[in-house]
Amino acid sequence: MSCIFCKIIEKEIPSHVVHEEAEWIAIRDVNPQAPVHLLVIPRRHIRGIDAASAPDGAILGALLLGAARIARSLGEESRGYRIVVNTGANGGQTVDHLHVHLLAGRPLSWPPG
Repeated sequence: MSCIFCKIIEKEIPSHVVHEEAEWIAIRDVNPQAPVHLLVIPRRHIRGIDAASAPDGAILGALLLGAARIARSLGEESRGYRIVVNTGANGGQTVDHLHVHLLAGRPLSWPPG
């Protein structure tokens, strides 16, 4: 498979791993948009949130709960953080493998785009 995230998960491409679980991995984003910018990626390839279905509900929940747990471990829960899922080209998705962005460490403005 030519998916960069699949290659990172298989350790074919090096990355800065922050945390690993049986179903997902969290890495530092190589192009950070905030002091804390992590990607929480399911180990199983799912093209994007629009390709997920009801049986994927458990992994979708695990990604969100994992991002929140990491934010707490970094002490960001009192300051606040953002969890983002980009979908499709207009939504800003640049890798066709579902992933959750965890952004923190500075005030995040709205609207984001």
